[in-house]
Amino acid sequence: MRAAIVFDLDGTLVDSAPDIAAAVNRMLDGEGRPALPLAVVIGFIGNGIPKLVERVIAHCGLERDRHADLTQATLDHYSRAASDRTVVYPGVVPALEELRSRGHALGICTNKPEAPARHVLQALGLAGFFDAVIGGDTLATRKPHPDPLHAAYAALPAGPRLYVGDSEVDAETARRAGVPFLLFTEGYRKSPVQDLHHAASYGHGAALPELVDRVLALADRPADGF
Repeated sequence: MRAAIVFDLDGTLVDSAPDIAAAVNRMLDGEGRPALPLAVVIGFIGNGIPKLVERVIAHCGLERDRHADLTQATLDHYSRAASDRTVVYPGVVPALEELRSRGHALGICTNKPEAPARHVLQALGLAGFFDAVIGGDTLATRKPHPDPLHAAYAALPAGPRLYVGDSEVDAETARRAGVPFLLFTEGYRKSPVQDLHHAASYGHGAALPELVDRVLALADRPADGF
């Protein structure tokens, strides 16, 4: 069974938090403020850069009416060094190779702006796996609104749909879109695994191809089990 499988990017396929934190801290340095620890910035990741900066402003006591300027400064810093410290999670590349070999169509739906998302995919050798990339600024809405996820599927061949992500935002996006959600447990989620809507979970990329098979088989099973 060939499926349309869409992935989140940050915290799902790549650990990009060090580069995001570096951009935030460069922005803060320009404001004469001390750097934030990586763990604090990770706690702010998940709803796109504007929301991340909003949380940084609240945490650091910066002027709220400067949100647009500080967001642009953070994005500028990030765009200049979006892949310096970012790494692919273990097992991801073999898993993507296996999924493609089985005929599945793959896409990306992320709240990261589209240009940096494409840069990271290209810089880390992942771009060739994906036939669609929807970023946080591709549409007028971003996750957890379901429209970006629907747009990613619309750009892929028809087939059973799955979404793979790591966070509360991803789980809610899948729920609103009405698609099965596979949860990567080693990303940036803040809630216990059992509190998130998901069809299945995994902690290493190597487990993903067989997990996809299992979830697709369950989705295709008649309701009465026969």
